[in-house]
Amino acid sequence: MTAVPVLVILSATVLLGLYLVLLYLRGERKPVLIGVHFLLGVGGLEALVMLLHGTPDGAEAPEGPLGKTAAILFVVSVISGVGAALLRRSRLIANTVLATHAGVGAVGFMLLLYWVSSP
Repeated sequence: MTAVPVLVILSATVLLGLYLVLLYLRGERKPVLIGVHFLLGVGGLEALVMLLHGTPDGAEAPEGPLGKTAAILFVVSVISGVGAALLRRSRLIANTVLATHAGVGAVGFMLLLYWVSSP
């Protein structure tokens, strides 16, 4: 397994997340797209973990600890995204957790891009 499927899935997740931010700023909410964003994110995290541990075809992941760090950041992003959905009663707390979700996810994605592109 190469890093290409991981990059495709997580890039789609990031692009959908950017679209959801635009909808959020307009005051719109599309639960189906939020669900697709969640499923893509969890699927991308699973593919990243498979890449880190190797696959049955014997493919190796790129070197360095940055992949594990990106995976940890994605786990934090998934947990904070679910937390933001569960904490909708308090708008201030939900917005803070949602901003954490977006920031940690963005840093994790940039770290993943750097890890995959490094020789």
